[in-house]
Amino acid sequence: MKNKFKGMGVALITPFKQDNSVDFESLGKLIDYQIKNGADYMVVCGTTAETPTLSSAERQAVIDFAKDRIAGRVPIVLGLGGNNTMAIVESLKNDDFSGIDAILSVVPYYNKPSQEGIYQHYKTISENSKVPVILYNVPGRTGVNMTAETTLRIARECPNVVAIKEASGNINQMNDIIKNKPKDFMVISGDDGITFPLITMGAVGVISVIGNAFPAEFSKMVRLALNGDYESARQIHHEFTELFDLLFVDGNPAGVKCMLSMMGYIENKLRLPLVPTRITTMEKMKLILDKLNAKY
Repeated sequence: MKNKFKGMGVALITPFKQDNSVDFESLGKLIDYQIKNGADYMVVCGTTAETPTLSSAERQAVIDFAKDRIAGRVPIVLGLGGNNTMAIVESLKNDDFSGIDAILSVVPYYNKPSQEGIYQHYKTISENSKVPVILYNVPGRTGVNMTAETTLRIARECPNVVAIKEASGNINQMNDIIKNKPKDFMVISGDDGITFPLITMGAVGVISVIGNAFPAEFSKMVRLALNGDYESARQIHHEFTELFDLLFVDGNPAGVKCMLSMMGYIENKLRLPLVPTRITTMEKMKLILDKLNAKY
């Protein structure tokens, strides 16, 4: 279990065709590209996949397709969260989790639960999950921050909870978790831009957006950092710093979809309420992409 979620996991996008349907052919090519170039595991139907815009039938079709295409080559983490605890429990009881190695479950959004409410939510999920649970703290999206104290309480009291994807942006909070966590509990970066410093502090890797487009380079940086070669890892980190900002300036996954479209992997299509990146962002990305292509 310990090594399954170490390294670079990729938060898979969902490619769409111009008619708004799911582009399974492009999804298959993307999965192969990422595994061939060093992705350690895949996150299916997470935030980056625009999952809220998929119908339940489409979501299931994406999961089934991903399981078939990945075919056991790397572990699969399934996004399964929400702000209705009992609806998640129903899914945990009734859905098929064969081929799924863990679930990634986001802190409940919109409801703004208290820390006790967050704890009880995850305790209930943990008690009903057949597979390990990875917490996901992303207050910029959910409207509420899960404190280090709550994370550590869950880590200590819910043995089925094995890790947290931390995207609070609060380095002190992340350091507190890393410093005081149970030995086998893993901290995973939820933000490409701070993955390198977080690994130097004791994180085990990242669930990456940029890994969709640059799996070879970014997984290399993660491996170098995990192996203690901070100088080499830092060089790659600095080469991508400007791109990190551009990928998120117009929202996620608009940035990475624009980049993948430029690289010829997908059509630059998102589902409303998300829209493609602005032309100015696209032009800046193209300059960086040309530079990176020249180097790699």
